[in-house]
Amino acid sequence: MLNKKTVDDISVKGKRVLVRCDFNVPLQDGKITDENRLVAALPTINKLIQDGGKVILCSHLGKPKGEVKPELSLAPVAKRLSELLNKEVIFAADDNVVGDNAKKAIENMKDGDVVLLENTRFRPEETKNGEAFSKDLASIAEIFVNDAFGTAHRAHCSNVGVTEYVDEAVVGYLMKKEIEFLGNAVNNPERPFVAILGGAKVSDKINVINNLLEKVDTLIIGGGMAYTFLKAMGNDVGKSLLEEDKIEYAKEMIQKAEEKGVRFLLPIDHVVAQEFKNDTPIKIVPRGSIGSDWEGLDIGPKTRELYADALKDAKTVVWNGPMGVFEFENFAKGTIAVAEALANIDATTIIGGGDSAAAVNNLGFGDKMTHISTGGGASLEFLEGKELPGVAAANDK
Repeated sequence: MLNKKTVDDISVKGKRVLVRCDFNVPLQDGKITDENRLVAALPTINKLIQDGGKVILCSHLGKPKGEVKPELSLAPVAKRLSELLNKEVIFAADDNVVGDNAKKAIENMKDGDVVLLENTRFRPEETKNGEAFSKDLASIAEIFVNDAFGTAHRAHCSNVGVTEYVDEAVVGYLMKKEIEFLGNAVNNPERPFVAILGGAKVSDKINVINNLLEKVDTLIIGGGMAYTFLKAMGNDVGKSLLEEDKIEYAKEMIQKAEEKGVRFLLPIDHVVAQEFKNDTPIKIVPRGSIGSDWEGLDIGPKTRELYADALKDAKTVVWNGPMGVFEFENFAKGTIAVAEALANIDATTIIGGGDSAAAVNNLGFGDKMTHISTGGGASLEFLEGKELPGVAAANDK
């Protein structure tokens, strides 16, 4: 298991602590429409306040691409955080992030005070991990805490570069939880270990499938990517999503599963339609019988039963990617069935961010899962067995 220093291993009293959070929240007319990420950051922030640190928060928001975009300012986040923390979060409005406002606010800090810097991606160096911005960030702090798993797979100034110029770099509680759940699930799972992969494309999950076949007892495939595997087995898939250039790879993976003794499950029936929209005539057809002008948009009822049954005795489950076009009500049944099955089993259930996290939360099953990852891309790379730069940059115990 990755043994990184955490906020529990350091003394922050009287020290300036820069905390990289993930405040990349959805905004509508300057209002935060989903504050899950803010709430998830509170335990680490509260711990540092209680320990008497001078807490300086930073995050990116959206993709300003190194330009100052007022609509992507973190000002609304400072306002909402003040309410959530029951104490004023001073917003340092500097277009260059570490400017006069930030320096002045930090100079006036007392132990336990909180300052939030402007969107780190207003600086073009941020995404290139440029030295100047890394040094600017480090110049205002003695200790760095990374609590942003959502960007851990990117080497940026605010999560990797800055660590070279501070006395100490550790991870926060959220980051620790992600490393423990995802890392343990993949490297030391309680068995049977089942992985469920969905979503549109095989190409997004190539390395994940390959890595998980080394680890799991059962691999369940749904979503658009299933049709490439079905085609590889000689089934007609009509006009369903298909990646012709991945058919050979799909064959290799099916063979690899056989060699490793991994149970490899693909849909046995499909919900099909002639048009890609919610309000359209649909029918249910068995595997291999999708007509030439029909496309599969969800797994069928028999597949839902098969998958739920395969999950019954599982002890560790990792799920990444929906089973169908779940944003259309008529094609959400497969994704709902998987979420329900996971909610009803006695296992460690880990949802790998992105669409599956949204599906589970929207369907009201969030509190039934052991862990819902905050990072879509980061959790995928973790499941591929890659080392994440943001994790690697923290000090080892």
